[in-house]
Amino acid sequence: MNLHTLSPNPGAKRRVKRLGCGESSGHGKTSCKGNKGQKARSGGGPRPGFEGGQMPLHRRLPKRGFSTAKFRDTPGVVNVGDLDDRFEAGATIDDAALFAAGLLNGQYDYVKVLGTGEVTKAFTLVVDRVSASAREKIEKAGGSVQTPA
Repeated sequence: MNLHTLSPNPGAKRRVKRLGCGESSGHGKTSCKGNKGQKARSGGGPRPGFEGGQMPLHRRLPKRGFSTAKFRDTPGVVNVGDLDDRFEAGATIDDAALFAAGLLNGQYDYVKVLGTGEVTKAFTLVVDRVSASAREKIEKAGGSVQTPA
């Protein structure tokens, strides 16, 4: 395959509709907009969702319930098995270290460490929240867990 043999799929490229280029073009005079009226004007046409005075769909449908999803805190979740893989023994692991190691990215309200995986190294963990199983595994391996009060 070479660059000169490449071509778009059949039907992928269409001729541009050239408006207002004379009567013989088929798109002359009124440029496919008909005669007069709101839709014939420059910038004309009703707003999106307008149904000609009929009650629009977004007002006809029932609106029910309330969601607290936008007020919910988003956790940054990390497993102890990942900590064991990425960090050396004796390391102090905090939010900045987790971001630097690539275990977290994005924006979180708090960081929580969960107990999935095994811990073979002793390290100091300084995060917002830790599950009971994660705390048990880290302390069993000789590490310590600190959570801000």
